[in-house]
Amino acid sequence: MTQTITPRVRTLVLLLLAACGLLLTTAGPASAHAALTGSDPQQGVVVDKAPDQVSLTFSEKVALSNDSLRVLDPKGKAVQQGKPFEVSGTTYGIKVHSGLPDGTYTVTYQVVSADSHPVAGAYTFSVGAPSTTSVSVSGETAGGGVVGWLYGFGRYMSYAGFIVLVGGAAFVLGCWQRGAGVKPMQRLVVGGWLTLTSSTLLLLLLRGSYTSSGKVGDVFDLDLLGNVLQTKAGAALVSRLLLLAAAALFISVLFGAYDKREDEEKRDLTFGLAIGGTVVAAGLAASWAMAEHASVGLQAGIAMPVDVVHLLAVATWLGGLTALLVALYRSDAPIESAAVRRFSQVAFGSVVALIATGVYQSWRQLGSWSAFTGTRYGQLLLVKIGLVALLVGIAFISRRWTAQLADTVVRQNKRAPQKERVAASASGSGKSKGGGSKRAAQLARQQAAMDTARQKRTRDADPHRFGLRRSVLAEAGVAVVLLAVTTVLTQTEPGRTEEDAQAAKAASSSSSSSSASAGSGAVTLDMSFDTGGADGKGVVTVDVDPARVGGNEMHVYVQRPNGRAFDIPEVKVALTLEAKKIGPLAITPDHITTGHWSASGVQIPMAGDWKIAVTVRTSDIDQTTVSKNAQIG
Repeated sequence: MTQTITPRVRTLVLLLLAACGLLLTTAGPASAHAALTGSDPQQGVVVDKAPDQVSLTFSEKVALSNDSLRVLDPKGKAVQQGKPFEVSGTTYGIKVHSGLPDGTYTVTYQVVSADSHPVAGAYTFSVGAPSTTSVSVSGETAGGGVVGWLYGFGRYMSYAGFIVLVGGAAFVLGCWQRGAGVKPMQRLVVGGWLTLTSSTLLLLLLRGSYTSSGKVGDVFDLDLLGNVLQTKAGAALVSRLLLLAAAALFISVLFGAYDKREDEEKRDLTFGLAIGGTVVAAGLAASWAMAEHASVGLQAGIAMPVDVVHLLAVATWLGGLTALLVALYRSDAPIESAAVRRFSQVAFGSVVALIATGVYQSWRQLGSWSAFTGTRYGQLLLVKIGLVALLVGIAFISRRWTAQLADTVVRQNKRAPQKERVAASASGSGKSKGGGSKRAAQLARQQAAMDTARQKRTRDADPHRFGLRRSVLAEAGVAVVLLAVTTVLTQTEPGRTEEDAQAAKAASSSSSSSSASAGSGAVTLDMSFDTGGADGKGVVTVDVDPARVGGNEMHVYVQRPNGRAFDIPEVKVALTLEAKKIGPLAITPDHITTGHWSASGVQIPMAGDWKIAVTVRTSDIDQTTVSKNAQIG
């Protein structure tokens, strides 16, 4: 029966790895966990006098390097001077040269958020009057490229290694102590340790390039590595490596001295190993909690221990599930139904803890029901919840098979005396015949191998055990995909942060618009659009200055729902004064920089309530037209 199942197992594993690879490769660059909420000068504004400095405000504190903030003139020449500095709170600034000539300037930023993720972007402002610029900021992304992909893969493997290491050891110690002497189980736990150790070292090497240049050649830059060691993320990775040294000692005792003890002697050692293993596992989980989502934002003091419990629950459940799968498929030693039932109880407790901590984390990271569908984090979280529900459903089926599982240990114990008699007879026969001792030993080994193969066939023929194997395999398959979704989720901007940033930006834009309208009669219109295609949602903003009869300056900005500027293939504007049947007057603005188009000398012939319609095209076939009315003149 094993020969008929193995090809299916291989096919399923390949499909799951392909699905996880797709999830990781389509995740794109790491989303910003600190969002730009304001700037001075503001995006797209035209100022009469050149500023002495440029300042940017983020949704949370960020870490700066010497090149974190840059200001480029229309020809792409840097005009900032000195190093970036903290102005106050979450606002950071950079000095610029005095007496900047008129034109459009580009501000670029690349910082690291408080929860260790790189954040990059750019925007423009103008001095005197807008101008064309040679600066292209379409490539201003953070955490992308080959280094970004490798970093995402390293994160996935570190989670997988942690789950297998902690969950596998917990399964042996708490559910199947006889498994300490089973080679496949030993290889599983040691493999988890090696995976977590190697992926942690990889993340430590990649960290400097991942948060700065993104170049593969900078991976082995010792200066960058030195800078990483001084950061919170670097300290977390180093502490994880130190804890892995303690985990290696734990593994050596579990599969060494512990395995050789008698059952009565194991009891005292079990308690000590359980305490030590829990401390090490909690420390490993804390190395994530202290440097990522849980460490910043609302109720960080509560969120970090909750995150530790969440990670331990995941590892106990999914790691134990992996160990059970290995025991069912790879182990020659039969696993007792009592051990499976014990794991079922442990898994149930883990699921309860997982749900409780997950509800708190969801509330903390989202903040509103609308964030479930209105933010990428919320959408991924819905996928994760669906996978967990599916996993629980399959686990319920596994519990049913567990209840019906026939225990083969009794049958094997009955055969044990017979095997011993056969071995003793063969040994005695060998001694009596002198030179035939080698032949007798060979016959004894062959008989033992035949008995083992017969027992394995009998065990595999048990329909209840076969059903359990299939359901556990299905659980493991869903768990692999769930882990990939979780990895992507940890690299995605929390919904609460995204919505707060959007609200702050909208308030800033509204304040700027009101100020401009009061001072010069300028009009600013914000219009949401959805072309229906991939990446087809966004907001288009139209500025008309001074919004009077005659010549006007028009600026068009296109942003994603999260407020980031992005380019689309085409933008067109049409003005219509329906009361006088004038128009539509077609305007094709020039592309200035990422998400910014401009048109000079836009002639408006008459005062009135003008309809401003904007056509946006996001692909060869996806486009839409949105419009609003504005009082001109």
